[in-house]
Amino acid sequence: MSTAVTRITAAAIAAGLALTLAACGGDQTPSGGTTSDGGGEPTGAATEGGGSLTGTVAADGSSTVAPLTSAAATAFRDVEPGVNVTVATSGTGGGFKVFCAGETDISDASRPIKDEEAQACADAGVEFTEIVIANDGLSVVVNPANDWAQCLTVEQLNTMWAPEAEGTITSWNQIDPSFPDVPLDLYGAGTDSGTFDYFTGEINGEEGATRADYTPSEDDNVTVQGVAGSEGGVGYFGLSYYEENSDVLKLVDIDGGEGCVTPSRETVQDGTYTPLGRPLFIYVNNAKYSDNPAVQAFIDFYLENEATIAEEALVIDLTDEQATTARTELDSLKG
Repeated sequence: MSTAVTRITAAAIAAGLALTLAACGGDQTPSGGTTSDGGGEPTGAATEGGGSLTGTVAADGSSTVAPLTSAAATAFRDVEPGVNVTVATSGTGGGFKVFCAGETDISDASRPIKDEEAQACADAGVEFTEIVIANDGLSVVVNPANDWAQCLTVEQLNTMWAPEAEGTITSWNQIDPSFPDVPLDLYGAGTDSGTFDYFTGEINGEEGATRADYTPSEDDNVTVQGVAGSEGGVGYFGLSYYEENSDVLKLVDIDGGEGCVTPSRETVQDGTYTPLGRPLFIYVNNAKYSDNPAVQAFIDFYLENEATIAEEALVIDLTDEQATTARTELDSLKG
């Protein structure tokens, strides 16, 4: 079985990522990525003429993880052009539904699998391995005209997003009396999204607990466009989407109880961006990894090159400890 764990240049992957970002637009699922020796510096060169594998690899799930998997897919295509890797974005929950039905090889997830989802996999005979593939900080964003919300506490976010806020908390001055009387215009993740589960769990104390009078979407570009077009706009999504749209959005610091902290690679990795820092996952169908050389080669390539792929996809790479654990999980798949 070929593993195709080949490192390629950052420039080649960056070019592919840029092309796919331009082509995909609304889905924000670029097909580009980079490779490295684990320290962030790419080594080697793109394989000339490609490899000898053929086949397909199917991934679905989180819109936050999709740019990462898509980046890996384009990079892998330079190594094994005969393998077609498809990446869909039905949200973390939607991804687990098709994964546990045996319809995909990889499930992209921005939260751990739930007990009932794991049971659905077990009932269908789908055994899987969970691998932490990168890190992310959920970013809270506002319109650039918003000059009052430089930092928001978890309590203020709860006031804004709690179920009881529906129809009653409708203006910024209800969040803080020092804020102006500007209507709140809320945007966020749809209910199939792992981002929705994580944000509501951390901010409102229970996954799925939220006001319903906001604009939900599995497409984070809806949030970008909504917040950018409304003075009172506010929304949340993965940090990579802010970084892609920093020219039309403003990032808000978060006070989780220890003072205001800006989400960044450093604050997510060192744990100071709390409670909205989180790991990102891929789930691998064990049998498909063992039986399909194309799946095995792609997963091996993905893990071997995770650091630079994360850099090019604008998510946060693994810590050394996380990288060691990920490689141990991969070794367990090899048997």
